[in-house]
Formats: sequence, structure tokens, C-alpha cells
Amino acid sequence: MKLSLAGLSELGRKTSMLTVLAVIIGLFIAAPVLSVFSNVFVGGTTDTWSHLADTVLGEFVQNTLILCVGVGLGVASIGVTTAWLTTMHEFPGRRIFDWALILPLAVPAYVMAYVYTDFLQFVGPVQTWLRETFGWTRADYWFPDVRTVGGAVVMFMFVLYPYVYMIARTAFLERAGGMLEAGRSLGLGPWASFFRVSLPLARPAIVAGVALALMETLADFGTVSYFGVQTFTTGIYRAWFSLGDRTAAAQLSAALLIFVVLVLSLERVSRGRARFNNTSRNASLAARHPLPPMLGAIACLACFLPLFFGFLLPGGLLLDMAFSEGDAQFGHRFAELARNSFVLAAVTALLAVVLALLLAYAGRLARSRIPAITNRIVSLGYAVPGSVIAVGVLIPVTRLDHWLAQWWQGAFGVNPGLILTGGIAALVYAYLARFLTVALQTVESSLGKITTSMDDASRSLGFGKWRTLSLVHIPILRGSLLTAALLVFVDVMKELPATLVMRPFNFDTLATQAHTLASDERLTEASTAALTIVAVGLLPMFIVSRQIVMSRRNRG
Repeated sequence: MKLSLAGLSELGRKTSMLTVLAVIIGLFIAAPVLSVFSNVFVGGTTDTWSHLADTVLGEFVQNTLILCVGVGLGVASIGVTTAWLTTMHEFPGRRIFDWALILPLAVPAYVMAYVYTDFLQFVGPVQTWLRETFGWTRADYWFPDVRTVGGAVVMFMFVLYPYVYMIARTAFLERAGGMLEAGRSLGLGPWASFFRVSLPLARPAIVAGVALALMETLADFGTVSYFGVQTFTTGIYRAWFSLGDRTAAAQLSAALLIFVVLVLSLERVSRGRARFNNTSRNASLAARHPLPPMLGAIACLACFLPLFFGFLLPGGLLLDMAFSEGDAQFGHRFAELARNSFVLAAVTALLAVVLALLLAYAGRLARSRIPAITNRIVSLGYAVPGSVIAVGVLIPVTRLDHWLAQWWQGAFGVNPGLILTGGIAALVYAYLARFLTVALQTVESSLGKITTSMDDASRSLGFGKWRTLSLVHIPILRGSLLTAALLVFVDVMKELPATLVMRPFNFDTLATQAHTLASDERLTEASTAALTIVAVGLLPMFIVSRQIVMSRRNRG
């Protein structure tokens, strides 16, 4: 008993109020995922599940596997090729491609789908030009249909390859230089050096980038819904709204989470026990080798094509459609949509930064591993698709809403209606569960760079932990906090599935408006909202681009 009391006393000394607060925040953010799994085993949906299993469940699995394999191979090939060329070789336009190749990340995949559908459809400019130029009729030629599972793979490839590009580029910069020189001294040529030295060293980074791209693919709703590709995200939406079965939606959400877990597990297994360390700062630098004119032109084309199809062409088409005479959607309705989107994004970004700061600071001060474990649990939210988060939030929050309404009516004789789900509170909660990890990773990284001697100096001056945070850490972290807020802001602006499922009645955002108009084949009208989303998404891309440009200079 004495030992137990001593252990409890020790635990109490290690567990501060900040740690308790961090655990409460972690449980609050993890609740949606726990809610999904808790409803998997609820009875009463045998008919619905049997119907789904007999009709579309096999198609869900098949299309999801095709998307994962196709997108994985596509983003790996484009990302690794462009990263290798811009990192290790000198050719015309290399300085521009170095930072510009990340710009497609500013374009949501569903916006890309809308743009290319309008561009490549039968009455679009490409097929119209072909018929007018060659005098063809519809029966004289064959043209591929973009609204297929293959078309969806291509959309995701050009939007998501920057994940692999950025991570592989860093790996090539840090790990390739000295070992490449050693390989060349042993007689390895350029191709042999790439396949036998650089590629194996960068493999964990490449797989991590592919995993990020696959998680974004699994989370997508707008693209697959618009292309008519049946996946788990479209099934979740249909089960909730068409069939009215929340348990079936939760079961489909759990099945989708299995795919997410598999992707994360494959990424971890691929790393195995491999560890790569740089013993010298200068050894991590690789001198760029100028390419001959012909090879330089090929390298320039290889970098230009993904940038052109992933950003320049869709961006130009959006501008053309948005400012077409008589089709522009600027006006009172656009201002209302922009206001809704900006309010949601701003509120979520502010809360995310505050919560991330508390979680990161608790981890810094904790004497136990509890905050660190809590932060890792919170970080899983970004791997969970928005549709799953939405289902996980709606089930418990709707029950709480009904209980609050009944209690309020019994206490005051007035029915207040739906307090949480009738407004934006539940929607902001879903965004936090999905995107808090974006802010947390940014704040944790920056907070870890502040030496602990500053905390000791602050305590020696009589400052407590809260005054140290406000007077020492926050001023230093100001830039990182702004970056974290901006990243969350842009993610919320682009988020479609969670917004579609959880938005209050008669409440639309730029993302839902673009999806609704595109679904009604009013693609030109949808371009204004889509263009605004892309423009906002460019803001963090400029920050990342600047970091990419500065990183090489700092290493040189």
C-alpha cells in the first residue's frame, strides 16, 4: 500500500494542470474517430448493410484499390523525377521549377476535375477545335472520357505529386551528395548512381510522400462524386443522406479507416529498421551537373509538363471562365459565400493555433510521456477523411443537441431548436478534429528550436510557466503561429466532404457552391468560387516556395 501511495504521489507530481488540459483536448479531438468505431457494432442495420454488400461494396473496394495503385505510381514517378532533376542537375528554367513545381497543391482535386471536364467534354474547346479543323463528326473519331476512374487517377496525380516532390527533394539534398561522389569514384555512372545510391537512400522519404498523397486520395469526395466513381466517401454520403442510416455510414467510415491504416502501416513497414544519418554538413551537398543542350531541353520539358497540366492550364482556364462575359458570379451571393468561408476558416484557424500552442507547451514542460502520447493521438486526425470525421461528430453531437433541447424545454418551457448542429459550432469542431495536427506540427517544430535555457532564465527571474509562455515563447513563435493559422485557414477553405455533410441548413461556402454548380453542369458559374479557393491556396504555397529557395542558399 505504501508503494502504491508513493506511486500515486509521484504520478500526481508529474501530472500538472497543463497536462490534464492537454489530455482533455486530446480526448475531445479524438472523440469523432472513437464515435465511428463505437457505432460499428450497433445492431439494426442488417438490411442496409446487406443491400450495400450485394450492390456496391465490391465496387467501392475495387475503385479504391485502383485509385491507390494508380495514384501511388503516378505521384512517385512524377515527384521523384522532378525532384532528382531540379536537385542534381542544371538546365534552363531550373531555378523557376525548383519552387514552382509545388504550386499544383493550391488547386483542390475537385476543382481540377471541374476544369478538365469543361475543357475536354464534347462541346469543350478541344473537341470543338478537332471537329472544326478536320471536318469530323461525332462518329468520325474517338476521344477518351475524363469522367472515369482513370480520369480521377490523372487528376489526383497532377494535384498531389508535390507531396513526393518536396519530401524527395529534401532527401536528395541531405543524403545524396557525399555518397554520390563516392559512387562515382567507384565507377558508377549517372543512371547507376541514381538507382543504386540515391533512390535507396531516399526510399523512406518517397514512400512517406506517396502515403500522404494516398491519404488525400482516400479522403476525396468532390472528384470521385463528380466523375461518378463509387468509393467509400460517396457511399458514406449516400448512406447518411439517401438511406438515412447513420450506423451504416459509420460502418462504411470504419471500412475506409482500414484503408487509411493499411497505407500508414505500409509506410512504416517500408522504412523497416533503416536509419540514415549525415555525418557532415558539407557532405550532404551535391554539386549540380550541367546537362547538354538536348538533355537539358528534355529535363525542362519533364518539369514543365506536370506544372502545366497541374497548375498553369487549369489556372488559366479558371480565369477565362470566371471573367467570361455574362457568366461571372461576383455579387451579393458571392460575397455571402466568401464571408461564410472566411468566417469558418478564421474561427477554426484561431482555435487550432490556441489548442496547438497549449498541446505543444504541455509536451515541452511535461515530466511524463502523457502529453507526447496525447499529441500523437491528436495527429492521427489528419489521416482521417473529412467524411469520416463528419459522421463521427454528427452522431454524438446530434444526441447531445436533442438532450439539450429537451432539458431546455423542460426547464424553461421553450424549445431552443438545434443549438450545436443548427449553427457552425459542430462544423468547426469537425474541422478542428481534422486539421489541428497541421497547426500542432508547425508549432511543435518551432517550439523545439527554442533552447530550454530560456525557460531556466525566465524562472530565475521569477516568471511562472504562463508568463514565460506569453512573454518569452509567443513573441519568438509569432511567425510560426501565423504560418500555422494560414495553413489551417487554407485547408478549411478547401475542405468539401465534411462541409457538405455538416453545414447548417441554407448555409453554403465557396467549396459547396462550386460543387453544387459543377454537379448541375454549370461549370462556368462554378469557376468564380473555384478560382477564389485556388487564389487563397496560393498563400501558403508562396511561403513554402520561399523556404525552398532559401534552403539551398543556406546549405551552400
